[in-house]
Amino acid sequence: MTADDYFAIQNLIYRYCDCIDRGDLDGVGALFTHAAIHVPALPEPLRGADKIAGMYRSFTRIYPDTGTPRTRHVTSNVIIEPDGESAARSQSYVLVHQATPELALQPIIGGRYFDRFEKVGGKWRFSERRMEMDLFGNLSAHLLQKFGP
Repeated sequence: MTADDYFAIQNLIYRYCDCIDRGDLDGVGALFTHAAIHVPALPEPLRGADKIAGMYRSFTRIYPDTGTPRTRHVTSNVIIEPDGESAARSQSYVLVHQATPELALQPIIGGRYFDRFEKVGGKWRFSERRMEMDLFGNLSAHLLQKFGP
């Protein structure tokens, strides 16, 4: 695996944060077009851009004045491990901060992402994401449905 491969995979991980924080839920879905997403609140993994974008729409509160969830997803401690020439896996920490007119800036949820990637036609893409959240704060201004304990 080359340095360019590592950077391409990191870019996918960080692109997710950018899309969701900008309220681009179709962009989130597009990132996972060829992937399965395992979400703690759902019994089965989701597959396909439309289903994944739809799930994010059903869970994520978007504020009309900004068109965003007013969040900052911070992904850190990214570890990428090659799995052959055209596959890789990673694990990373995620901590989501939020501020709204009614809610002071604060961390609202934290956990880890376990991702798998595949290289097809010279391009890296997600093939799987497992979310494991274990730190829960005040999610009332962020989520429309129950996500954690």
